[in-house]
Amino acid sequence: MESEIAADYSPMLRIYKDGRIERLVGEDKVPPSLDPQNGVVSKDVVYSPENNISLRLFLPAKAADSAGKKLPLLVYFHGGGFIIETAFSPTYHTFLMAPVSAADCLAVSVDYRRAPEHPIPTAYEDSWSALKWVFSHFDGSGPEDWLNKHADFGNVILAGDSAGGNIAHHMTMRAGEEKLTHDGRSGISGIILVHPYFWGKSPIDEQETKDETVRSHVAGIWTVASPNSKDGADDPWINVVGSGRDLSRLGSGRALVMVAGKDALVRQGWAYAGKLEKSELLINST
Repeated sequence: MESEIAADYSPMLRIYKDGRIERLVGEDKVPPSLDPQNGVVSKDVVYSPENNISLRLFLPAKAADSAGKKLPLLVYFHGGGFIIETAFSPTYHTFLMAPVSAADCLAVSVDYRRAPEHPIPTAYEDSWSALKWVFSHFDGSGPEDWLNKHADFGNVILAGDSAGGNIAHHMTMRAGEEKLTHDGRSGISGIILVHPYFWGKSPIDEQETKDETVRSHVAGIWTVASPNSKDGADDPWINVVGSGRDLSRLGSGRALVMVAGKDALVRQGWAYAGKLEKSELLINST
């Protein structure tokens, strides 16, 4: 019984009939470092002591030695279907160094507790806690010196890929509703969503895949991440495009939506960008 597979979502994970979860990728971790090739230094900071959750900060090495030069702030949420990968995996450690080096910005890579051990909405709750922790440095008196000295809170971008893109959307919506700054603003200058994990029980348009194998696979990952959801793939957390929620309440005036032509999620990304355009937000989709 222990070796019998209940659900196979390769190449991501397998679930066994005894309840065991086998993550097939995304379990490796690398320590923070000084990368001389990219000129980027990183370190880990605990943002939620009660849950022992950390995030990773990335800073251009030249800025670390400067006297308070303000840099654009990128807050990134990693992907992995809410189930695999972490902010400390080689994939995301390497990935975040690139924009920090190229754009001369400060980056925060948020880690959050993963499903199914910590089912939805835990990932959203942790991400919101991380975002509030970041904005606790808004007036330069937070617990982390890099953010106090170098973060330009007039230029904050939220970004993420796949599940992280989904999280970035929901965090920006919440920022628009609850505000993050002392002067009543959301504090978010823009968002970047890379093939965001949005889905629904029915195809969003005529071009979205109707292949039941593909649709069951995508929806099944959500079921693993959110086993208590009564609406399945029509849960508003995942069915962002078809939920009817007013995107004009998004706490950002700019959005960049990136999709991949062979990704099953491609039409959801296009439809999301279309809804934002109707909300008269400044959109760039590619």
